[in-house]
Amino acid sequence: MGGQPLYLEPRLASRLRSLLDSPGLLHTLTDALGSPLNLVVPDQLADNLRQFRSVYDRHHLSGQVFFAHKANRSSALLRRLAATDAGVDVASLGELQHALGAGFTPDRITATGPKNPEFLWLAARTSVTVSVDTRGELEQLATLVRKHTLPRTRILLRLSGFEASGVRVLSRRSRFGTTVGELGPLLETVQRHADVVDLVGVAYHLDTTSLTEKATALEGCLRMLEECRSRGLRPRAVDIGGGFGVNYLADGGQWQRYTTELTEAVLGTRPPLTYGGHGYGLRSEGGTLRGTLGLYPAHRPVASARYLDELLSHPAASLGGRPLAALLLEHLYDLHTEPGRALLDQCGLTLTKVLEVRDQEADGPLHVRLAAKADDVALEEHGVLVDPVAVPRRRPRDAGDPVAVHLFGSRCLESDLITRRTVFLPHRPEPGDLLAFANTAGYCMDFHATRAQHQPVARKAAAWQEGDTWRWCLDDQYWPTTPVGGAQ
Repeated sequence: MGGQPLYLEPRLASRLRSLLDSPGLLHTLTDALGSPLNLVVPDQLADNLRQFRSVYDRHHLSGQVFFAHKANRSSALLRRLAATDAGVDVASLGELQHALGAGFTPDRITATGPKNPEFLWLAARTSVTVSVDTRGELEQLATLVRKHTLPRTRILLRLSGFEASGVRVLSRRSRFGTTVGELGPLLETVQRHADVVDLVGVAYHLDTTSLTEKATALEGCLRMLEECRSRGLRPRAVDIGGGFGVNYLADGGQWQRYTTELTEAVLGTRPPLTYGGHGYGLRSEGGTLRGTLGLYPAHRPVASARYLDELLSHPAASLGGRPLAALLLEHLYDLHTEPGRALLDQCGLTLTKVLEVRDQEADGPLHVRLAAKADDVALEEHGVLVDPVAVPRRRPRDAGDPVAVHLFGSRCLESDLITRRTVFLPHRPEPGDLLAFANTAGYCMDFHATRAQHQPVARKAAAWQEGDTWRWCLDDQYWPTTPVGGAQ
């Protein structure tokens, strides 16, 4: 490969590091439950919630943190969160049923996303707050409430298409929400159905981690709340969605070096860094770099709760330049957030067993086949590049030199690549070793998992610490009341 190994070492908080320092437990679990295996850490979720709550406290704000359930299907994580004061954002009928069964009361649930009549009916029947995307959805909800004599339903109006003062639309387009230019007719519909719906606030959803775009949207929501109040409505909350980001890597310098050398590899000025010359969105045309790097910025010093803190401190240009948090507090508005990936930061890892190691060519990368499919470890599906952690079955006598490897899945497809990137491991792996992919709880565990070729989906287990000892149980057997000694 030439040059020094290009590592992208994962950032590991104390719990995940402790798990990875327990090779006997990890091998026992994969021997018993199979590979791949997803391992979640519910107590880390509660810690992450406390970090978000501390930002609310710092700015003296009230409101709710709603976990975006779509980021992970785990029952253990959801039940652990139900034992806190957090809420949950559900985006399907199944997620709503799961949340109710996990112990969430309706006042701690908000329903978002595309909704079929069954989803709307159960949300209204159980008095869950509904985030309404369009006038058509609002009409459908009002009809259901009247037809089935359901309770008056709390609603949020999800908006989009925000503009900054003196600037054309800054926030990107979204297929969710009603554009702010159509707020007038939407509010007229709310007023017409005031007997069956109660407007509690406005919301937005932006598929971006751009702080400027999100600040523009929040500023726009504050103006829209004033428009609501001018019509005699009494909204009291703004929901700013999620997208607070996660810092996946321990070393920003490694990220900068890798992306720089990837560019050189695409241009052909250094050996390839990927299988088949994949450029992650970059390409060379006559020696000129074209395209856009389609990767998640895996090293993000400002992420998760710290990102929220910076957003709330951002000045609102069209509202006197005062911080957004100060304006929320001045009007006594509740702030709602919907973190998914950020709340799941450091909440789990995916274990995969090495099946085969092949020498393909002299001085070339080893071909390593894992007992997993590409969609079982979907980090690259979300543009995240991060090294797996090697967990040998037995400590090698001579660790040897670092090796370059290509990681392949277990399906009968050329495209079944666990990672397109050439990965550097500290030593040559052997069949029976484990590779642990850290921080996969946010979207990367089961969002893309399939049973293709009749191969199983990864099982899931929950782990927690009792003193210096790790204990575990199957994911669906975990409850916050699990007594000491009640699990393995």
